[in-house]
Amino acid sequence: MPNAKISPPPAAACGAVVAYYCLFPLYRSELITLNVLLALAFIPVGVLCFFRVLVSWPLMGDVKPQTVRTLRLTPLILTAFTAGLSLGIGAGAQATQNISFGIPENNVQGISGVLLDDPRLVSGGRAMTTLSMRMIAGAGNVRVGTRGEITVFFPEENAERLKEFGRGTEVFAEGVLRDGNTGGAYLFAAESLHITKQAPPLEHFRTGLRASLAQRFTQPPAGNPSWGGLALALLLGIRDNLDAGIAVLYRDAGCSHILALSGMHLAVLVALISFLLKRILGLRLSAICGAVFILVYCYIVGPLPSLNRAALMYLVGVLAILGMLKREALSLLCMAFLIQLIITPKAGLSLSFILSYLALAGILIIGEALNRIFKGKVPTALLLSISASLGAFIATAGVTAWFFGILRPVGIIASLILTPLTTVFMIGSMAWLALNLALPSISPLLSYPLLLLYRLMEKSAFFAAKMPGIKGQPWLVIALSLLCMAAILWFEYRRPAAHSMEPFA
Repeated sequence: MPNAKISPPPAAACGAVVAYYCLFPLYRSELITLNVLLALAFIPVGVLCFFRVLVSWPLMGDVKPQTVRTLRLTPLILTAFTAGLSLGIGAGAQATQNISFGIPENNVQGISGVLLDDPRLVSGGRAMTTLSMRMIAGAGNVRVGTRGEITVFFPEENAERLKEFGRGTEVFAEGVLRDGNTGGAYLFAAESLHITKQAPPLEHFRTGLRASLAQRFTQPPAGNPSWGGLALALLLGIRDNLDAGIAVLYRDAGCSHILALSGMHLAVLVALISFLLKRILGLRLSAICGAVFILVYCYIVGPLPSLNRAALMYLVGVLAILGMLKREALSLLCMAFLIQLIITPKAGLSLSFILSYLALAGILIIGEALNRIFKGKVPTALLLSISASLGAFIATAGVTAWFFGILRPVGIIASLILTPLTTVFMIGSMAWLALNLALPSISPLLSYPLLLLYRLMEKSAFFAAKMPGIKGQPWLVIALSLLCMAAILWFEYRRPAAHSMEPFA
């Protein structure tokens, strides 16, 4: 295997990760000063200057050509890394901006703003949403204009009304401001709801479309509350009707990622689009049509970090298909990461964002290495699935242990069973929806097979969930996962180029 070459996009992504998740949090915690932060950020600039001088040295002609090429590539990599550092610092500053209420926090009695996402049902039937603030109301009829985003919890009696109006609606709520204890974040516990302005027409249409689809999947006689809730979660990201029992089973089976809209779900939808259009329009036009479909789909579903990552990767991939970029999956992933961090800096702080990128990076780096190491020793179809599962598990183990305190290795095997079942279930759900829209009287014929498939998925998750998880110190898990990654990459790098007989190749 030829030595892997580091390209600018991964170098820039590494710089952004270092600045966003390491340097800027240290500065925010006052563990380092602004001068130290800037000095650390400018270290690569000094190294860059050194290499620029080195490659211009007159005696470089006596050095091996391979070494010269490496030295000439190094300044480009350092430039990309430095640019990533700058981007990460800027994104970190934007993501952690403090909210200024203009009045003492304990005097805040009401809040006005626009709903930024679709209200989601949480424990106790309450509705949770993010509000883009416009005005703060305080004691004595004080009104203060403000800017910023805040998470708001509405009581159960307001949940359905809030969902009916949906994203883009301007509301005023009375309640209590609370410190969320998450790095300066605040929560607002609303006690009342007043709709002050309806959402724009396009947003209103979108909310109505989502409500109509939810009703079709979950309301008898056409819909089915059991499998319909899972179909909504997999197709539209609406988890309000998802059975809490199956969500717990998937979590205990180490397969929660299957229920979260991400690249797997988008791949199923795009594959169907490509299958229908590729022969008619060709590769390039079908890819462009797929990109348009993804933009519309993401607008309907809403801003989910893992879905946005998959969508950005596909859109950047379309540019590669059109010949504007190289078809390198890792570089495309890094480009998607940088773009998403620029567009939505706060998204980088969400756990789903972190796990989504780590999992795919693990598949592309660790999974591919395992695939090359064991190629010919394991049947190809099985090897690809196991390598991908192992790569994602190893890459995300540290973060999972840090936030949840437990690892569930059974998910490596359970995913091999539940992922294909989920894919078939998604395709069946889309077929059911098409029949329900075109020929409602025939769609019940698919309900029973979908219910059986739902029960099979439930049973599979049930048996996998019986396997106990592994508890461990987060730092120990992080250290072991890094050692494991280093060992796999080293072994793959050092393995002989020539192989003996490969029975499964």
